[in-house]
Amino acid sequence: MKSMTGHGLGSAPLSDENPARGALEVELRTVNHRFLDVRVRVPRELSDYGTLFEQMAREALARGRVDITVRAELQAGARPVLDRDRAKAAYRELCALRDEVAPGADVPLSLLAGIPDLFASTVRREDEDAIRLAARKAFDAALASLGEMRAREGAALAADLLSRLTRIGELADAVEARAPEILDGHKKRLAERAHRLKASVEGGGAIDDARLETEIALFAARVDAPEELTRLRAHCAQVGGMWAKEGSVGRRLEFLLQEMQREANTTAAKCADARVSHAIVDIKAEIERMREQVQNIE
Repeated sequence: MKSMTGHGLGSAPLSDENPARGALEVELRTVNHRFLDVRVRVPRELSDYGTLFEQMAREALARGRVDITVRAELQAGARPVLDRDRAKAAYRELCALRDEVAPGADVPLSLLAGIPDLFASTVRREDEDAIRLAARKAFDAALASLGEMRAREGAALAADLLSRLTRIGELADAVEARAPEILDGHKKRLAERAHRLKASVEGGGAIDDARLETEIALFAARVDAPEELTRLRAHCAQVGGMWAKEGSVGRRLEFLLQEMQREANTTAAKCADARVSHAIVDIKAEIERMREQVQNIE
């Protein structure tokens, strides 16, 4: 089990024999998200490689918002190229400003030097394979670092969820233990009502014991919730068994917690008892806290 929140950093040179050729650095940041959402930021000189990083992320991760930031040092393997369209657009804007505030004044081309990102580095064809290899190495290193952090976060989440499962089990035991007391109390109240009814009738009358037992049996069937509690415990066992599983388990956990909530609601509807109601409220509160935590599990 892994958290969807994490951070990883990795780097790799374009050439182990010649570090001067440059290097790539990959930074991964992940947060919780219902689906897999990958966003990539690369330097302009590596714009053609954005899809490569996205593909690697989609192969490695199942859920979460993933932000990939790539940094490059390619001084020895790239040449600067002027972005002519941006340069022309910038110069036209400067001329328009000149016409507005100082008509007739010179607009030297040197002003373009102060505008960022007009020059971009292009990758030499002979460096393309080296860049792809370095991209893979840097990404894998960042992914390993990310995985370690997500595993630690996942272990912390698992410990919290386990403590809440234990509490739910204790509350379910209390609800089950309370059921005979609820039935005995109802039996006594029903008998008392029958005796009062007999006393209120002139001359008294016989109590229909068979009818009384039937009413008690009907009430017992309404308040008896062993099936719901059994299913609740079964779902708890399944949730507890997810800790050691590899891969994406978040959606499965979400489903199991939804089923646990359903069983708790059914039990509450069956057992009209203050102590049981309080226990069910506590069970539902624990389940809701677990659902919040599970939102961050891959």
